[in-house]
Amino acid sequence: MSEAQLWDAVDAYFTELLSPPDEVLTAALADSDAAGLPAINVAPNQGKLLQLLAQLQGTRRVLEIGTLGGYSTIWLGRALPADGRLVTLEYDAAHAEVARGNLARAGLDKITEVRVGPALESLPALADEHPEPFDLVFIDADKVNNARYIEWALRLTRPGSLIVLDNVVRGGRVTEPGGGDPSVEGTRAALELIASHPKLSGTAIQTVGSKGYDGFALARVLD
Repeated sequence: MSEAQLWDAVDAYFTELLSPPDEVLTAALADSDAAGLPAINVAPNQGKLLQLLAQLQGTRRVLEIGTLGGYSTIWLGRALPADGRLVTLEYDAAHAEVARGNLARAGLDKITEVRVGPALESLPALADEHPEPFDLVFIDADKVNNARYIEWALRLTRPGSLIVLDNVVRGGRVTEPGGGDPSVEGTRAALELIASHPKLSGTAIQTVGSKGYDGFALARVLD
């Protein structure tokens, strides 16, 4: 068995045992695939981790940057109370339409809102509405702007809020400064911001599994 096959087998075991898929999540992936969306959604056990993090936070309000087909949105939305709110930002209108359908099937359309357009345009518009602070922000969009997304997350959260930044390992290339890959440089800038900002305390974790070699960063907003 190759290393990648072993990772897949372990992920499959964890998923079957601890976060088995249900009809809604399975249909969300099927509809995303049928619509031609890239298969870059979080793995089921990663979705369950997001849900648990939101529940541990006592989260009432979630901001997601990068919706895709709404798979991670469903995991997060299911952690919210009946009066909770989740705002998710998606660049591609076709992706957003698929996500809206998936969220409606999940019974989450009343507490979720999919906003379409570049996130760096949607975020200022959202801030202008002076919303209640978000308890959790999940960032899984274009990596070039990761540091700017962290900055906006800080503006839209409160002390004690949690920021989750996905896909930070970049196949190990995150260790290579000046390599010319904008996604790597954007991720490094975000991690350096987390490390240096006086209002953030964070860490980053490497992962292996059905999504290959990757990882995520967690940052808590301080007083």
